[in-house]
Amino acid sequence: MTATAEAAVYRLGEFHSFDARGERFLYLVPAGAIFQVDEAVGALIDCLSGSESPHDQLIENLISRGLEADDAKQFVTEMVHANVIVTGRNVPEPVQTPPADFPLQTLVLNLTNQCNLSCQYCYEFGADKVATPEGKPKFMDFETAKASVDFLLQQSAGRRSIHVTFFGGETLMNFPLLKQVVTYASQQAADNGRHIDFSLTTNATLLTPAIIEFLSANRIGVTVSMDGTKEMHDKLRVFANGRGSYDIIAPKVRELIQNHRTRPIAARVTLTSGVTDVVKIFRHLKQDLGFHEVGFAPVTTSPNQLYAINQTGMNGVLEQFHVLADEYLEFALRGEAHGFSNVSDTLAELCQGVNKSHPCGAGLGLLGVGPSGDIAPCHRFVDSDVHALGHISTGINREKQADFLKRGHIDSKYDCHTCWARPLCAGGCHHEAFVRYGDTGHPNLHYCDWIRDWTNTCLEIYGAIAARNPGFLEQFAERKASS
Repeated sequence: MTATAEAAVYRLGEFHSFDARGERFLYLVPAGAIFQVDEAVGALIDCLSGSESPHDQLIENLISRGLEADDAKQFVTEMVHANVIVTGRNVPEPVQTPPADFPLQTLVLNLTNQCNLSCQYCYEFGADKVATPEGKPKFMDFETAKASVDFLLQQSAGRRSIHVTFFGGETLMNFPLLKQVVTYASQQAADNGRHIDFSLTTNATLLTPAIIEFLSANRIGVTVSMDGTKEMHDKLRVFANGRGSYDIIAPKVRELIQNHRTRPIAARVTLTSGVTDVVKIFRHLKQDLGFHEVGFAPVTTSPNQLYAINQTGMNGVLEQFHVLADEYLEFALRGEAHGFSNVSDTLAELCQGVNKSHPCGAGLGLLGVGPSGDIAPCHRFVDSDVHALGHISTGINREKQADFLKRGHIDSKYDCHTCWARPLCAGGCHHEAFVRYGDTGHPNLHYCDWIRDWTNTCLEIYGAIAARNPGFLEQFAERKASS
């Protein structure tokens, strides 16, 4: 033990404490790590709860609680390294900012900005749209798509595996181009000793047996935008004449799930005012239609839209999330998949020790490309002149990219600095921030309590699984290894 250590004064570090099935855990905020509390750690926390303690006094207190002197000294050293306890000299390390040339992993190709539906809440066509598509191509051509694939291969140096997501508008309105891209990109990746995989999001209205066969044969992941039962889905997901789309897509979804055998099919639900019966939606999509996983997201909108969910509605959503979360845990303890992806996605981040500098990969490992070839931080900003980060023919405008990333960095969001959930949230979606506050770097303060509650719920699920059936969590480590 050094003289410096002996002169130290200790206090508790920054952590969030939670219980899970009778076990106590700490979520260590600076590291984004989870630490199970044993008797020694519990004694240490009790010694420092609400106070500071000089080194010698802390050692004496631990000895009085049953630790041998040498063990107490070694234990204190270990807890300092883990940041469970800190001294006045401990300066929290800033969350690292990835370099400007951080290798790209995912490219979202918006094959078209056109859609055969007129969903009233659509962030691309609705009242809150940021896109400025006037004078730009409505459909991406092969030359732009080819240049985009080449760009992805060039900008992903060092990554063995890369990913292309097809998006719209309605993606399948430009299905011939999608087929060309899959063929070209697969060959280029193989020639470069790389692996590339594909996914798409669709409203499912244009699915045909031939399209489903192609998607299955090429192992293309599919997410269907679907909002639940006929009554709820048809409230806002309508054709231009106001007719609902449920009756068109339901049989196509069943055919997709039955015949796409190489990748599980997921549903993505947008929750809006009046479409917040989460449990009923989940039951219908998972049990009646057969989706492998179902994920939910509140509509991205300014608060004055009629379809925006008010605070009471959001509280109701959270209550129903808890119902499904409880089910998820019981399934997991039996080693069974449940299908509520809002839990699975958070568990994956917890297992990987995620500690985000930014809310997502937008502008970093992920970029969007519009039909015109404009580069955007993600698909939600495609075709927006204000948010364009360059063009596929000339590359990324590093100055604009740096500005976007600087404003979105967690260290720039002062309201977030005392929040224990910041390693996973990092202030929330850039697009949501822009729609709500007019600034992509503004923290989404309207969701803070909601996010903290949900994050704590997922931590409790993680802890219970770790204590009772840790093998279930191995799939999330495998998910990281394959990415």
